Amino acid sequence: METGATSARLRLMAGCGYVGTRLAQRWEGPQLALVRTAASAETLRRAGIPAQAVDLGGGALTVPEDLDAVVYLAPPGGAGELDERLRAFLAALEKARPRVFLYASTTGVYGDAGGAEVDEATPPVPGNDRARQRLDAERQAQAWCAVRGTRCVVFRVAAIYGPHRLPLERLRRGEPVLRPEDTGPGHRIHVDDLVAACEAALAGTAEGIFNLTDGCPWSLAEFTERVAVLAGLPAPRRIGWAEAERVLSPGLLAFLRDRRRVLPRRLAALGITPRPPDTGIRDSLVEMGFPG
Repeated sequence: METGATSARLRLMAGCGYVGTRLAQRWEGPQLALVRTAASAETLRRAGIPAQAVDLGGGALTVPEDLDAVVYLAPPGGAGELDERLRAFLAALEKARPRVFLYASTTGVYGDAGGAEVDEATPPVPGNDRARQRLDAERQAQAWCAVRGTRCVVFRVAAIYGPHRLPLERLRRGEPVLRPEDTGPGHRIHVDDLVAACEAALAGTAEGIFNLTDGCPWSLAEFTERVAVLAGLPAPRRIGWAEAERVLSPGLLAFLRDRRRVLPRRLAALGITPRPPDTGIRDSLVEMGFPG
């Protein structure tokens, strides 16, 4: 949390879902969350988080100019390779000069590295339009900040897990997992480690690109199997690609096809040491009411 003169200025958060809500709840200064629906805004307000329902990509969007920080957590909007939602949002911020702009991207911008290691210095090669939109958004944010002298932080975030974001229902339904030898290393981050990284980036002086992952190479199958053990549920059945293509969702299959090991080489500059997945799973289950 920041203190002093900057705490009197507003922090604007675009997109306030799972991650944003936990981040907003830890912030004690003036803030405003922009969300897509009136229902979401009302839910946030009931939780004590000032919120407004807006169309981030709409031409009528009006945002305050006296901003200390902007945290952009919203996904791209529309089809194609460009993030037009962010473009419209930045245009609405034309007169603002925030001290820092934090954009949450994805490790998906690296594409398929054949299981090899990638870090912040690895040139991104996105393999689908969604990832290309994210890379376009990163570059939009960097260019916008460069013109204004605003410190720009880009987080390339791995798969986020935490309380109520564990594969418990899939395990209860008996859904299978792709065997580890048929997929690449996994990459994930506990939600509270991501929130802590956001707080550190907003309060400090770091800038540039950071991979947000715990660095553990467990495959999705290994992670899911560990969740099963710690939650006291039956282990999932392992399957090969032929069966996976028949029974797993297209989105999950696309995720599993991009094989890479994402290394968070710059994360130490934020003073953050992500918890290993075994600890993160336990912490999440305890918060959900499971025995410790």
